[in-house]
Amino acid sequence: MKKRFSFPVIWFPIIFFGLVVITGAIALHQPQCSQEGKQLPLIDALFTATSATCVTGLAVVDTGTYFNRLGHSVILILIQLGGLGIMTFSALAFYLWRHKVSMTDRIIIGQGLLHDKSFHLGHFLVQIMLWTFSIEIIGAILLYLRSPRFFHPFSALFHSVSAFCNAGFALFNDSLMAWRGDFMVNIVIMALIILGGIGFSVLVELGSWSGKRLRKQSVRPITWYCRVVIKTSLALIVIGGLCIYLVEYIGKVQQMPLTDAALSSFFQSVTCRTAGFNTLDIGRMTNVSLLFMLILMFIGGAPGSCAGGIKVTTFRVLTAFLWAQIFRRKQAVVQGYGIEEETMNKAFTLLIFAVAIIFCATILLNLTEGGGASHQSIRGLFLDALFEATSAFGTVGLTTGLTPKLSIAGKYIVIMLMFIGRLGPLIFLDAMHIFYRQRFYTHPEEKMMIG
Repeated sequence: MKKRFSFPVIWFPIIFFGLVVITGAIALHQPQCSQEGKQLPLIDALFTATSATCVTGLAVVDTGTYFNRLGHSVILILIQLGGLGIMTFSALAFYLWRHKVSMTDRIIIGQGLLHDKSFHLGHFLVQIMLWTFSIEIIGAILLYLRSPRFFHPFSALFHSVSAFCNAGFALFNDSLMAWRGDFMVNIVIMALIILGGIGFSVLVELGSWSGKRLRKQSVRPITWYCRVVIKTSLALIVIGGLCIYLVEYIGKVQQMPLTDAALSSFFQSVTCRTAGFNTLDIGRMTNVSLLFMLILMFIGGAPGSCAGGIKVTTFRVLTAFLWAQIFRRKQAVVQGYGIEEETMNKAFTLLIFAVAIIFCATILLNLTEGGGASHQSIRGLFLDALFEATSAFGTVGLTTGLTPKLSIAGKYIVIMLMFIGRLGPLIFLDAMHIFYRQRFYTHPEEKMMIG
């Protein structure tokens, strides 16, 4: 009897995301999607489709002026699909059709959206849809009320979806720089970015908890995981905003009113959490500010959210481990709970692979964009390439100006970074496990001198 071939379920997200990117690229390649009826080069269509599906926001052509309403609609659909995740849509459609989902599909969705695997898939997915569409519609209404001329219904919806899905695509040629001092627009966009970046499980839990508190019902305390995500996210936003403010404005690099300076500093801190909008000219910011932004982009948002990066939980686990090592403690403790060894191993594996991927991509971008030129003739390219690689891997979408100038080889490198960054390096490692053979022996151990 022949052994039945079992396709690894971990490959499904990779295949579905790939198919959506290809479909989007074919659609954007058509002349009907451009303002002047021009056919967008296939590599640029692939780049734009990948950026939209992977909710990154990097663009080789100006989104607002190059594409027409049909092209904008295609990008909007790709952003929405990428933000929620192809597997989420597939599982919801399957659930509504059959009213049941196999255990295999439950595990896939559970690993992607929640911090544990025990949950009711159908109810959870319905909650995702209701919360997501409700927040996006409310955000669109608020933007429209602020400026019906510039945020007309489609524009308001586009920017609301782009902000909640942490995509960073804008229909204005200067992103949101024209709205730098507008309090309402900044607050609405920042709120959408934060809500889309804390993770669906945290969002649903907070919504349920807040609703019960308003109805004065008895509520359970917020879970440990939810507290860790919220506190770590808020700490990164505050620290990032203060650092940018101190460097850019107290250092007299940027000249603007105090309120505008504070607002734009915290906006950039929030958008570095993989959103990609900007109210400041990134290319004119100091190297110190760019380094702080690199760190924020590398960390990203929460697991199971629209955000990329290594995730705030990974960062919190690594800082807890470092703290434990400094004070010679046996356990890495986060909010009163010790972190298990398997979680620590995953955190370090993710960190090593993320650093390795960005490092290799930076080298390749320096080769493709700088060639054999001397350091003196291409001064600044290394930081631009590092910023570009980190932004693509973290699915952020911020750039110092390198994206529109990328060579064909450079565009392929950034496309791969966005794709890997959206799905996460660990999912590719898990997908490769089918080629591994288990060893039933161990090697003798020996001590190694370190440091």
